[in-house]
Amino acid sequence: MKTARITLIASGTLVMAYAVSGALTDKDVKFGALLFLVGVLVFHDALFLPLTIGAGELLGLLVPAGLRTPVRVAGVISLALTVVALPLVLGRGRVADNPSILPLNYGRGLLVIFAVIWVAAAVAVVVRRRRVRP
Repeated sequence: MKTARITLIASGTLVMAYAVSGALTDKDVKFGALLFLVGVLVFHDALFLPLTIGAGELLGLLVPAGLRTPVRVAGVISLALTVVALPLVLGRGRVADNPSILPLNYGRGLLVIFAVIWVAAAVAVVVRRRRVRP
């Protein structure tokens, strides 16, 4: 495990160093793009990650011990999906004269995916409970 962790950290550091050096030496990358990426990094580390950890801890306090893992996994997947899908659900960029931009009902699709995620979590809970009982 320790070797895998060291390998992953080293490879991630090398990939990030390559990306940063490429961005700094590329003439087409504007300062605004770099500022945006730094903002995303700060947002993630200062706000999003602590909120996610706090939500996982809260779920750990509210959910019984045997059910925590499936509920936490479903919660983290739901949160990540919400962050990615929220701009589509809100419809930013949709214009009336071009219906091909954002043509689907993304809110309904997000709800369907949430249902699939939480039904899968419920199935995992049922399977766990049946394995525990003789």
